[in-house]
Formats: sequence, structure tokens, C-alpha cells
Amino acid sequence: MDVVLLEKHPGWCELILNRPDRKNAVEGTLASALKDAIAQIEEDQDIRAVVLRGAGGAFCSGLDTKAFSAEPKPDWVAGWPSLWESVHTALVSSKKVWLVALERYAINGGAALALAGDLMVCGRSAFLQVGEISIGMAAPRIAAWLALRHSEAVAARLCLTAERIPADDLVRLGIGTECVEDDQVLARTRERATAIAAFPANAVAAVKSGMRAATLHMPPAAWSKACTEFDVFGGKPLGPVKSNKSA
Repeated sequence: MDVVLLEKHPGWCELILNRPDRKNAVEGTLASALKDAIAQIEEDQDIRAVVLRGAGGAFCSGLDTKAFSAEPKPDWVAGWPSLWESVHTALVSSKKVWLVALERYAINGGAALALAGDLMVCGRSAFLQVGEISIGMAAPRIAAWLALRHSEAVAARLCLTAERIPADDLVRLGIGTECVEDDQVLARTRERATAIAAFPANAVAAVKSGMRAATLHMPPAAWSKACTEFDVFGGKPLGPVKSNKSA
């Protein structure tokens, strides 16, 4: 089974995290496939917008710690830090409009992907949770996205409390774009993508690129490096991981 699916429509596409049996938890094969799919999307001049969602009615439960701790170690484990960094660098460099369909939850590593979206349509019962602080880990990718697009006060609410932030609060904080009924999330996100797909492709690329350049103030690789330098744990937990939803 393909762990990432890419479905193309006129002017837009749908990128699907496809590990529903693991609640779309991220590991090396998914991250690698995601990186390749983003590159393919960037090369397609007809695509203006991308709907990013999870299969099976949930966005993403985080990193799959079961896969990371498997014995023997998967080949991708050694290269994980650079692989995960390359996914987020590709997202921050993208000239497309990314729309996140937040169904059920986006937790830790899944929250990092959700925060990478330009627009986020939230299901009414959905939540986003940044719980790394509770399991003795840093959250450098999440910190990077929050520093790019939100205030430190917003970052503190997410990163220092480890609380589930419900959809209504996500919209109030400016993280979510809008909140709809749970069964309308995909339809509304696709509707927005279709509307953006009708805009001139060069205008979409120019506006997105200009907007990102104005807020980034540095090359994408430098943006990522600036935040990872403050991962004092080096990506390693202080103690036993209590959840399979780590970032």
C-alpha cells in the first residue's frame, strides 16, 4: 500500500497521508514519500493549491515511535533528522497554497505538518496538540512554523501547556482559518482549493512567494537550522516515551 497518495484535479491536488491503521503516524517511508510528492507538486506548473489530509478520517497522530524502535533498526532511522528537515524545508519553500483538512487531531509531529499549511479548515470536534514538553522532548519544527507565522504568546499556548487546543480556539488564535461540522471538513477544504485553482497560476506563485519572503527574512535552510540549534535534547527524550505520538 502506498503510504502517500497524490490525487490530481484541474488546478489543484490532494496529498493524503495513507497509514490509517497507524492513524497516519509518520515514519521514514512516509516522510520519504512525502518529500518526493512535494517535489512532484512543485514541478507541476498547473497546480496552484494542495489539500493535505489524512486517510481514514484523522489527520496525523504524530511520529510512529513503534517504527522508530523496531529491531533491527530500519535503514531510514539513521538519516531521519535530515529527512524530516528536508520535508519541512520543501514545505516552507513551496510556491503552492497548502490547505490542511484538520479532521479529529494533529498531534506533535502531525501538528508540525498541520502548522505548515497556509489555510486550515478544522472539524468542530478536532484538536491540535503539541505535547513534546510532557515527554521530555523539544519541538523544533513546530517552533519554526509558529515563529514564522504566529506570536510568541500563541506559541506559548501551544508548546508550554501540552494541552489539546480545540478547533474554536485554533480559529480564535489565528491558526485555523475556519471551523465547520466534522462531516464537512473535506468538502469545504476542497471547495477552497477549487476556488484558488481558478486564479492565474503565476499570480498564485507570486503572491505566495512574496508573502513567504516578507515573513521569512532568510533562506529556507537557515530558517530550519535556526530552530534546530535550540533542540537541547538532540531529538532524544529525557526519559521513557509515554506515548506513540511523539514529534
